[in-house]
Amino acid sequence: MKRIFALLLFAVALAAVTRAQDGHEYSQLVEKTVNYKNWTLKDLKDDKPVDLRSLAQGKKLVLVVYFAPWCPNWRNEAPVAARLYEKYKDQGFAVIGVSEYGLRDDVRNYFAPGGSPYPVVSESESREDRDKTAHFGYRQLTGDTRKWGSPWNIFLEPAALAKSGDVLTEKAWVVNGELVEADVDKFIADHLKPATAAVITPCKE
Repeated sequence: MKRIFALLLFAVALAAVTRAQDGHEYSQLVEKTVNYKNWTLKDLKDDKPVDLRSLAQGKKLVLVVYFAPWCPNWRNEAPVAARLYEKYKDQGFAVIGVSEYGLRDDVRNYFAPGGSPYPVVSESESREDRDKTAHFGYRQLTGDTRKWGSPWNIFLEPAALAKSGDVLTEKAWVVNGELVEADVDKFIADHLKPATAAVITPCKE
C-alpha cells in the first residue's frame, strides 16, 4: 500500500514539474493559489507608469508573461506568445510582458526594430534584485523551483478580478515554464467563447 501511495505521489510530482525537452522548459497549465496583486510599472515605450487594472479593462482574458530578455527559454516562448496574441487579440485576448533582471535598453533591443506587438513593462533591471521582486514571490507560492523563472505565465480573467484593493485574485491559472502551445491555444479559445443563453422551452397547454 505504501509503495502504491509513493508511486502516486511520484506521478503527481512528475506531472507538475517543468519538463525539459530539447532545450525547452515546458510546463503544464495549472490553477494555483497566488494572491496576485495589481501593479503600476513603467511602460517600455515611453517610460510612463501604467497599472494592470487599466491594461486589462475591457478584455476577456489576459496573459501576463514575466521574462528575462537574456533567457533562452523566453526566446523559445516569445514567438508562441506573439502568435497567440495575433490569433486572438480581436476576440478580447491580451498579452502583457513584464521584464525582469535585464536593463530596459536590453529589452528594447530585444524587441527591435518594430517593438513589441503588446505592452511591455519592467519590474526589475538587475539580477541582484531577484529575491525582492513580486515575480519571485509568486513563483515561490506556485512551486516554481527554477533559479530565474523565465518565462513565468499567469492568466487573468478581468471580469472576475477584484474591482478595488491590492489583491486582484487569490487563484489563477499559471505556467511555471514555457507554454505548451496546443494546450494554451485550447484554453484561450475556450475562455473566449461567448456565453450561450439558456434554451427556453415554451409551455405546452
